[in-house]
Amino acid sequence: MQGASTGKTAVGEGAGDPMIKSELVQKLADENPNLFHRDIEKIVSILFDEIAGALVRGDRVELRGFGAFSVKHRPERVGRNPRTGEPVPIDEKFSPFFKPGKELRDRLNGGGKK
Repeated sequence: MQGASTGKTAVGEGAGDPMIKSELVQKLADENPNLFHRDIEKIVSILFDEIAGALVRGDRVELRGFGAFSVKHRPERVGRNPRTGEPVPIDEKFSPFFKPGKELRDRLNGGGKK
């Protein structure tokens, strides 16, 4: 199946369109009718807030079988303006980084269960 917006081979249904938080909550609610929608919203928000908080503190978050979230430090450096060639200072920055786990990679490449 081809992705609608990327043209890349899709893994599952609806590939190409990103899933937003409210769609994730709705999917979980549909699959777990015994849970209240508001409770699922709260659980998802807490999970995302905890991951973000850990990254802000500089911690690494590892979810076995899924992957690891960490922060990459990019030191300050001198870049170049491509139009004029003159040096431009670039401030240091911290970027979130995700490394998929082996099980997730295997599932994406057709080697695992769905």
